[in-house]
Amino acid sequence: MKQPLNHLHKALLLLRAIPKGKVVTYKELARSSGTSPRAVGRILRNNPRPDLCPCYKVVRSDLSAGGFMGKTQGAAIRQKIFLLRKDGAGFANGRVNADCLWRFPKNLHPKRTQPLP
Repeated sequence: MKQPLNHLHKALLLLRAIPKGKVVTYKELARSSGTSPRAVGRILRNNPRPDLCPCYKVVRSDLSAGGFMGKTQGAAIRQKIFLLRKDGAGFANGRVNADCLWRFPKNLHPKRTQPLP
């Protein structure tokens, strides 16, 4: 019998479902993973596999970048904006374009496609 996913693994696995050029808010990821936006921030700050779980695709509700690698300004945020643009998300005047915002389908259930360390 498979054990249910905990909030940490569910949030990280949901990141894989975000399409290219799209972003979600901390609030949306929290809703879909069954936890709070602050908890999502802590989970993403400690993301063990950013290569598999693209945490840079999560932004604040006002569509500003939010945090990245535990930082809220400086080189880390410039890197996050670079990654968002490279992924195809439009970014201007310090915010992601609203048409890049994505919501998880209500019936989306992350699957363990690969174990996370």
